[in-house]
Amino acid sequence: MNIDSKIYVAGHRGLVGSALMRQLQAKGYQNLVTRTHAELDLTDQAAVRDFFAAEKPKYVLLAAAKVGGIHANNTYPAEFIQQNLAIQTNVIHESWRNDVQRLLFLGSSCIYPKECPQPIKEEYLLTGPLEPTNRPYALAKIAGIEMCWAYNRQYGTRFMAVMPTNLYGPNDNYDLDNSHVLPALIRKMYEAKERGEREVIVWGTGAPKREFLYSDDMAEACIYLLEQSTEKLQSLFNDEQAPLLNVGCGEDLTIRELADLVAAVIGFKGRLIFDSTKPDGTMRKVMDVSRINALGWQRKINLKDGVALSYQDMLNKV
Repeated sequence: MNIDSKIYVAGHRGLVGSALMRQLQAKGYQNLVTRTHAELDLTDQAAVRDFFAAEKPKYVLLAAAKVGGIHANNTYPAEFIQQNLAIQTNVIHESWRNDVQRLLFLGSSCIYPKECPQPIKEEYLLTGPLEPTNRPYALAKIAGIEMCWAYNRQYGTRFMAVMPTNLYGPNDNYDLDNSHVLPALIRKMYEAKERGEREVIVWGTGAPKREFLYSDDMAEACIYLLEQSTEKLQSLFNDEQAPLLNVGCGEDLTIRELADLVAAVIGFKGRLIFDSTKPDGTMRKVMDVSRINALGWQRKINLKDGVALSYQDMLNKV
């Protein structure tokens, strides 16, 4: 990928897409193509076809998606599967039609089975039932991985998929109704501190374990992959296995430990109450990141520092 290569970042305003933009710009890439949702509806097949025909990008980072936490996935399952399938089908197909050199599809760790051996290896995909609370979203993402692999096998494309662990960072969604656990905890602790409250209620038992990666680390990993030679990535481009790589830090902690860490960073001194009537989701999810580590990439930002950066980002928005 040359410094003047035309690169299309789909979903450039979201948590993932904005991190990709920051990292690309920091590395000197200037020929970047973006469109807001108002300018280009990626679920509209004709609009996506016209866009690719006009712009002819050589690299595509597909970060556009409908995303949300347990509550949002449970409330809007039809939207999660329909919109995500439409977005990725249109972008991947038009990337092939317009000779995109490399496409990188962003997925999610929820693609793996609910009762997955830990740490989660890429080959565990499709070896067991999914977590029911986000199955429509997960199935859409699995279809995207399969689509990348199918186009590689049939057409000789170089499309790949990365599955980040739980992400957080600048431009996260801090809405308490439909955000993920870490930004929700940051918002809850902040509001409780501001109001002088003595307790914060946390969904679930606090026992599940989760892994978290700062979004700029994830973005750096994606760009690192696009910059590597085809020879170095040869293990991704074959008929025997999906072109899939986990991206994470390989370390996890309980939700209770996470809540304690967030409270300490924000300075909330009250009591944490865990509401066991709310769903826990999968009990443990930690990625095996040995494959991407072997390619030469490692995470840089630890969780405490990342939470502090995210807290500052939230303060800039409230």
